[in-house]
Amino acid sequence: MEDDLSEAVDTRHNAARPDGTEDRRSAAPDAFAKAFSFDRAELAEASGLHPYFKPIAAQHGGTVQANGREMVITGSNDYLGLTQDDRLKDAARGALDDFGTSCTGSRFLTGTLTLHETLERRLASFLHKDAALTFSAGYLGCLSVVSALAGRHDILYYDRENHASLYDAARLSFASLRKFDHNDLDHLDRLLRADADKPGGRIIVSDGVFSMSGHIVNLPGLVEVKRRYGARLIIDEAHATGVLGAGGRGTGEHFELEDEVDVIVGTFSKSFASVGGFMAGDRKVVNFVKHHARPFIFTAALPAMQMAAALTALDIMENEDVHRERLWKNVARFRAGMQTLGFDTLGSETPIVPVLVGEDERALAFWKGLWDAGVFTTPALPPGVPPGHSIIRTSVNANHTDEQLDRLLGAFETVGRGLGVI
Repeated sequence: MEDDLSEAVDTRHNAARPDGTEDRRSAAPDAFAKAFSFDRAELAEASGLHPYFKPIAAQHGGTVQANGREMVITGSNDYLGLTQDDRLKDAARGALDDFGTSCTGSRFLTGTLTLHETLERRLASFLHKDAALTFSAGYLGCLSVVSALAGRHDILYYDRENHASLYDAARLSFASLRKFDHNDLDHLDRLLRADADKPGGRIIVSDGVFSMSGHIVNLPGLVEVKRRYGARLIIDEAHATGVLGAGGRGTGEHFELEDEVDVIVGTFSKSFASVGGFMAGDRKVVNFVKHHARPFIFTAALPAMQMAAALTALDIMENEDVHRERLWKNVARFRAGMQTLGFDTLGSETPIVPVLVGEDERALAFWKGLWDAGVFTTPALPPGVPPGHSIIRTSVNANHTDEQLDRLLGAFETVGRGLGVI
C-alpha cells in the first residue's frame, strides 16, 4: 500500500504542465507520517499494558465501576469527595433548568451570566483578593493569565516541576523563560542576579502543590526572593485550594503569606468537584487579563451547571471542615502504611502520594498488578517524570473508608513484593 501511495505522489508531482514540459519537483515529506508510524499505544493495548483512557462506568466516592467490576480508585483529584454530594447535583440540575446546557458564546460577548459574576465575587472574598475571574478550564486559566501578563521584554522564572499548562502558557507569551531546579531558591537567586541588567519585569511562577511529587512550594523562600528583586509572584493552587490552610485557601494561608501572592490561578476540577478554572488578584490585574487574554476572549464561557456545582462546593468548603479533616486523616493513614511497607513516597507532604517504582517497564507491570487486584490507578512515565524514576501516582480522598485504604495497602504490598520494589 505504501508503494502505491508513493507512486501516486510521484505521478502527481511529475505530471505534465500545460505547456507540455514535465514538473520535476520532489515530493514533500508527509506531515502526518509521525501519526501513521506511532504504534506504541496499540502495542501496549495488545499486550494488556496500556494504563490510560480506561473508561469508568460509575463513581461512588472511593470506588468506581470499571472493567466490569468495582475497583478502589486512587489517583483521582476529588480531594474533598464532593463529586457525589447530592447538594452539588441538585445545584447543577437547578442551573440546567434556569440556563440550559450552554452559554454558546464567549464571556466577552454573549456568554456572561449572573452566575459567573456571583461565583467570581464569592471566590475573591474566599481567597482574600480584590477580584476573581473564571475560565472554561484550569488549563485555559494558566494560558490566559501568563500570556496576558508576561510581555515581550519580561522574564518568567519557573520551577522545573511546574505543570505542563504553565509551560504552554510561557510559550504562548512573548516573554523569556528561565527554569530553576525544583524548590531550589539558590538557583532562582542566581538566575535573577544574572538578569539584573536586562530590561523588562520579572515574574516568578510556581505550583503551590506539585502534581507529581506532592511537594509543597517553599513559599516563604519565594517571597523573600521576590522582595529582593522586585518581582511578581503567580502561584498555581490547583492541588492546594480546599486542601491546605485552616480554611482551605491554599499555600498562602498555609504559610500565612496570602498578601504576598500577587496572582492565584486554580481549577474547579479537583476540590470543587466541577470543571473550569479561575484567577484571583488585584482588581486592575484581573481586569487587564479579562480584556487581553486571547484564550479567555475566544473561548465559550463556563456553563451554568458547572458554576452552580462549584458555588455549592465553595459553600461546603467554607462551612464544613469535616471533609478536609477526613481527607487528612486518610492521607496520614495511607502514607504511614506505605512508608511502613518500605515504599519510597518521595517526601510527599500532601494527599498526592507518589510511589517510586523506577524503570518504565516495571512501572507498567506494577500498574497491571494493581489493576488485576482491583485497584484503579495510573503510572507516570517520562517525560512527566525523569527517566528511570517512573511512579505510580496515588492520592486519597475524604470518602475513602478504612476498609478501602486497607485494600489499597494490601494490593501495593503484594505487587511491590512480587516485583522486588519492596
